[in-house]
Amino acid sequence: MLRRLASLPLRRPAAAPLAAGVRCISSGSVEITVPLNFWAGKRRTGPEKCSKDSVYEPATGRVLCQLEPCGAVEVDQAVKAAKLAFGCWSKMSGMERARVMIEAAHIIESNREEIAEMEVVNNGKSITEARLDVDSARLCIEYYAGLASTLAGQHVQLPGGSFAYTRREPLGICVGIGAWNYPFQIAAWKSAPALACGNSMVFKPSPVTPVTAVMLAEIYAKAGVPEGLFNVVQGGQETGSLLCQHPDVAKVSFTGSVPTGQKIMEMASKGVKPVTLELGGKSPLLIFKDSDLENAVRGALMANFLSQGQVCSNGTRVFVQKDILPEFVKEVVKRTQAIEIGDPLLESTRMGALVSRPHLDKVLSFVDRAKKEGATVLCGGEPYVPSDPKLRGGYYMTPCVLGNCTDDMICVKEEIFGPVMSVLSFETEDEVLQRANDTSLGLAAGVFTRDVRRAHRVVEHLKAGSCFINNYNITPVEVPFGGFKMSGIGRENGQVTIEFYSQLKTVFVEMGDVDSLF
Repeated sequence: MLRRLASLPLRRPAAAPLAAGVRCISSGSVEITVPLNFWAGKRRTGPEKCSKDSVYEPATGRVLCQLEPCGAVEVDQAVKAAKLAFGCWSKMSGMERARVMIEAAHIIESNREEIAEMEVVNNGKSITEARLDVDSARLCIEYYAGLASTLAGQHVQLPGGSFAYTRREPLGICVGIGAWNYPFQIAAWKSAPALACGNSMVFKPSPVTPVTAVMLAEIYAKAGVPEGLFNVVQGGQETGSLLCQHPDVAKVSFTGSVPTGQKIMEMASKGVKPVTLELGGKSPLLIFKDSDLENAVRGALMANFLSQGQVCSNGTRVFVQKDILPEFVKEVVKRTQAIEIGDPLLESTRMGALVSRPHLDKVLSFVDRAKKEGATVLCGGEPYVPSDPKLRGGYYMTPCVLGNCTDDMICVKEEIFGPVMSVLSFETEDEVLQRANDTSLGLAAGVFTRDVRRAHRVVEHLKAGSCFINNYNITPVEVPFGGFKMSGIGRENGQVTIEFYSQLKTVFVEMGDVDSLF
């Protein structure tokens, strides 16, 4: 059982993928006792003499399990398994692949609560959000299952009856490297288009949140994919480097920080391997005086406090037109102070624990730095200790709103990746556009206004890959997601992502004699 309190209204499904390897310990916390590496169709233990790393439960601060990082031997075994599986999977028709993927989506749906609870235990986010993440993963697999049978080339008629055609073919073995803020969802977002195109994948989750990617591997296996089609290897930087530089790997898709993305791009370049990089952001949210204030406040909260603020696309630079600034700030502070913090497995909780103690300390240090630079803490920004004694070792803080911010402050310039909103004022459209674009990042941006012409005009000038009008942080799987500038390369989700997991072959067919110059 994953419940800490007998009163929790959570119901575990009968067929839980990890039930055999999860047990409660006397304190009411959770312990995972099964191996977290998976290749060639089954869970695998790591190297005998490897040093294990502790994985923590953010809500309690207790050790959840021990991580066995994979070395060169294990990475090679996983890649070989993926290579074997690719041989038969890539020869299947799109309809055949789609049937297997739809079955995987059905298994996810029937195990929604189990997966969501495990995501909460390993990541710290609220159960409400975790369920939505599981739904997004399922929908992504369903979406690409639908596209699998539509992959096609082009026929081009040439003079004399000759013709040419193109074939869209899989790349081969793809590597996915995930982040810790959306562990299960990211594993699905990367694997679904890869598998739909006929590729196999070796996936490395973040060492901070290693648990639910293995559940996805078991789900794919149960759905009927060939053994080795989706493999999971655990580890940190060394394991990731081994994957990126493996000669049999055809592509790398990474979600994470800009510095790590740059290193991955450099390693992949040595093998001229294509990369998809979904990196950091410091996104602007522009709120004009003609906005529906209620929706603008809601949008600002969604842009800053989902997943404890640990979202790369968050609109953490909130630019508010001067005329409505006092009213907006008053309402935002009121709503922020009302956010219920605590046990993420409780239905009433809206903000759980940050992912780790070092990350919590880092976020709090940004708040301290902001105060020193002249920002005003309008609410929050402090460590939070829940009343439940089982949670007192967890990594909690109160969501923070900073006022009197200026463009040159660290809290405005650097990605904090925590529940910290920086509010800035502006007067004119031209002014705020210049300030909004004054960053090396360009993942997302948003605008709130009732003026439809202004909305589209502003979005046209915002230098960001994913823009929102009168909403924020909405990511339907049918729509591409990705950034401009240093926020990344390529896209996730949407039809265009097929192009990033396949390659185009051109075939020329001569129907007459060769016209030779020699």
